[in-house]
This record gives sequence, C-alpha cells and structure tokens, in this order.
Amino acid sequence: MKLTIITVGKLKEKYWREAVKEYEKRLGKYASVTMMEVADEKEPNNASLKDLEMIKEKEAERILSKIKDNQYVVTLEIDGKEYTSEQLATEYQKWKNTGKSNVVFVIGGSNGIGEDVKKRSNQEISFGKMTYPHQMMKVILLEQLFRVNKILNNEAYHK
Repeated sequence: MKLTIITVGKLKEKYWREAVKEYEKRLGKYASVTMMEVADEKEPNNASLKDLEMIKEKEAERILSKIKDNQYVVTLEIDGKEYTSEQLATEYQKWKNTGKSNVVFVIGGSNGIGEDVKKRSNQEISFGKMTYPHQMMKVILLEQLFRVNKILNNEAYHK
C-alpha cells in the first residue's frame, strides 16, 4: 500500500513530531508512507461565517493541489462513518483487494474541510464526534493504520 497523509498546518511541538516519526517508522514495515503539510490560512479575530468558508476554500485548494487523479481519497470528518479498529482493518483490506492501493487521508484545519475536498473524497471516516487538534489526529491516524496492519497480519499488539 501507498499511503499519503495530508494535513493543514505544521507540527510545531517536538513531542508531536517525535510521535509521528515513530509511527511512520512502525508503519513503514507494511506500507509506503508520505506525509504532506499544507499551510493553514490565518483566521481574523471575530471571523464571520463567510470568512471561515473562505479560509476552508483556500486550504481546500492547497489540499487538492497535492492529490493525484489516481488516488483514493479518505477524508477524516466528524460526520463520516465510524469504525472499530477491526472494521477499519476489513475496510483497508477491501481497498487493497479492489486496487485502491494508493490512498490519501486528509485531515482538515481547525475550521474543517472545504467543500471541494469533500466532493473529491471517495470515503469519509470519523474517529468520533469529538474534535481533536490536527496534530493529535495525525498521530491517532498513524497509530490506527499501524494497528490495522498488525491485525491483518495476525500479529500481537492490537488488543
């Protein structure tokens, strides 16, 4: 599998960068992993709904510029489908079995994912109704992808 993770904003804190690096290393045994960050748009004080939509649109343009036509796009969205780790492993195996071996995961910025990215998305998944910082979500996603591969290879770790 070739996995690309696109996030809005940079990892600033050392502990997040170290956690991402660790899970990239662990996941590298099972898949090729590429991490991409696009710049987040500055949010003005007292931003209006129109301002927030424009911010999401600008970030969406940056995200879409990184996605190739042949990639299967999975967006992480609050209203996406929720999976257990085992169900996500089954879904991951389906992607592999149906030729979707070049998968892009998109983690939006603090205001969410722009409509153009949602339209390009092939599948929406959710890690629950709570909101997480994008830095943390990046680590959680990598950990779950590592867990998925351990499950599929019947290796200890996932329980």
